[in-house]
Amino acid sequence: MNQSHRVIFSNIFRSKLVFAAVVAVATASTAQDTVLQLDPAQSSVKFTLGDVLHTVRGTFQLKKGTMQFNPATGKVAGEIVVDAKSGESGSGMRDRKMHREILESERYSEITFRPSRVEGKVAPQGKSTVQVRGIFSIHGTSREIAVPAEVDIGADRWTSTVHFTVPYVKWGMKNPSTLFLRVNDTVQIDVVASGSVGQRFADPRSVVSPQ
Repeated sequence: MNQSHRVIFSNIFRSKLVFAAVVAVATASTAQDTVLQLDPAQSSVKFTLGDVLHTVRGTFQLKKGTMQFNPATGKVAGEIVVDAKSGESGSGMRDRKMHREILESERYSEITFRPSRVEGKVAPQGKSTVQVRGIFSIHGTSREIAVPAEVDIGADRWTSTVHFTVPYVKWGMKNPSTLFLRVNDTVQIDVVASGSVGQRFADPRSVVSPQ
């Protein structure tokens, strides 16, 4: 190998090293995902159903939930699970009708939301307003929805408040209206989710080296 070839080879080698360093830095800045672990004891699900006489209010219990969020891409993975059988409104007769005839909670015992992406910028610390898209499943039916969310992330805790509407009759569930009681065919859902914040780093072996 003559001198000119050695110079060319050396320049190519240095270029590859620089490129690899750039890739490593870029990957390090985006490979860190935020893991949001749900704490059911610090979270709540409330529903509101209007009728001609008064407003029915009730609650469900969150069972579990974990979300893994990539701030660079907005992609989210995970699942939030609600115990459908835990729904109550303060009236035993009304609740039995809700579980037996509307939710059929013995058959469909869980209500789930599987987020897929976040639209909007989530601040690494503090409050943000975003939209979360994902698959909402209730009464054996799954649909894609987009819900507005207020998110507040701290050093090790997070909280999010969500409000959305479920058109339960349109989605195949019965309207409990009777001759003397007329209720809305949509129900309002308010969720307050809270839990711990963690981080997960991508496997460094997934970094692609230049050829």
